[in-house]
Amino acid sequence: MAASTLVILLALALLVIYVIVVYNNLVARRNQFKNAFAQIEVQLKRRYDLIPNLVETAKAYLAHERETLEAVTAARNNALAGLNAVAAEPGNAQGMAQLGQAEGALSGALGRLSVSMEAYPDLKASQNMQQLSEELTSTENKVSFARQAFNDAVMHYNSYKQSFPPVILAGLFGHGADASLLQFADSAHIQEAPKVAF
Repeated sequence: MAASTLVILLALALLVIYVIVVYNNLVARRNQFKNAFAQIEVQLKRRYDLIPNLVETAKAYLAHERETLEAVTAARNNALAGLNAVAAEPGNAQGMAQLGQAEGALSGALGRLSVSMEAYPDLKASQNMQQLSEELTSTENKVSFARQAFNDAVMHYNSYKQSFPPVILAGLFGHGADASLLQFADSAHIQEAPKVAF
């Protein structure tokens, strides 16, 4: 075999190895952001499971605040539906935007519920309400941390995919569209833990 043939075969082998490495990195980074979204999903579902308990505990005290309680329940159901829709394809821009809007509406409804509960000292003193509010605050913190980890993983995936030369190969391997960050309507508000006072 001629030396030029060996050089060409070696160059082709290195090119194939490089393409395999790029493909594996794209897959690994996509799986990382999908896993990070799964962590968000766990925390949001926990949050959604706590809300009916909060509403039930408040019902006895807030009988005439029925509209507020129904708004919280409806917002929770919309947010859960949004989460279920985006869970199938984390990173989808439209799904992430809808989930962010649903979470914003839920936070607003919970804020109105919190304001309504301020007028009821017996409710604020209730052991169940204190425990639920503590769990809800803890869950909000976990959602914030999980969201940050997800957004970091999405950023790493998008940065790698957009860099040269992976940008040339990404579309060929089914990594065309960028993954979207999860942004809530009021990002500054979600960064700081909600203040639930009972």
